[in-house]
Amino acid sequence: MTAPTIEKETPVIHEPSKPFPWLKVISYVILVVVAILYIAPLFMLVNASFKSLAEFFKDPISPVSDLNFENYTNAWERANFSRYMVNSVIYAAVATAVFVITSVFVAFPIARGLVKGSGALLTLYVVALFLPPALIPQFQLILNLGVYNTRLGYIMLFVVNPIGMIILVNYIKSIPRELDESAAMDGCGYFRFVWSVVLPLIRPAVATVTVLHAIGIWNELILPTIYLTNAELYPITRGLIVFEGQYGSDWPGLAAAVLMLMLPMLFLFILMQRYIIGGLTAGAVKG
Repeated sequence: MTAPTIEKETPVIHEPSKPFPWLKVISYVILVVVAILYIAPLFMLVNASFKSLAEFFKDPISPVSDLNFENYTNAWERANFSRYMVNSVIYAAVATAVFVITSVFVAFPIARGLVKGSGALLTLYVVALFLPPALIPQFQLILNLGVYNTRLGYIMLFVVNPIGMIILVNYIKSIPRELDESAAMDGCGYFRFVWSVVLPLIRPAVATVTVLHAIGIWNELILPTIYLTNAELYPITRGLIVFEGQYGSDWPGLAAAVLMLMLPMLFLFILMQRYIIGGLTAGAVKG
């Protein structure tokens, strides 16, 4: 006879129930709300750009019933995109190139403390962020220099940008000083060192500053109305005023023009987006 086998009962271990992740749910809800707040105006802009003027005034919020692509062709002609877009590209490209190149050569000695009072200079750039634009002294300066209502005078308005300088200075501080010493021992001059060594190392910061500065110039509306009176020199933002009438505005045409105006800067952002996040975070916290 075989001995009866005695089965041992396996004790059941009850794991403690996990609490409901309220914090994560609330975070996602907040993110969704913020995303809606950002996307909803853009959706309304796209929706309005395909409506006829009569349909827009009847119900500007409802989804479009019949796509009206003529708004884009009419907006291109009325706002003179073919001419004003070229002016905006010239202003944004030249002013951004001059600002970035000069700012790198100015930011390096400030970051390394090679000039007396470099900390005070950086503080002045920070203070400048909170000061209102000095329109009257600026206007008098442009007028006395004889560059009022010229391309050169308008470009000169954008050769300084405090936030761009702050980002560059703080990013350069993260570069090891041993590179400076090695370059000096090899006989590398200042301009060659900044151009050949520093500039490639700070590409994320340069890309960030380039995009921010170019977008600021591209979207500027107040300064063209003050410093440019010749219609041949208008940027594209100045051309949007044609959609404002005496008794009403062409809102669908304006929406189409704004969307076309947005495309070049959107392309520039997509082209440099892999550098922008790193440049913003590093430029904000390093140093």
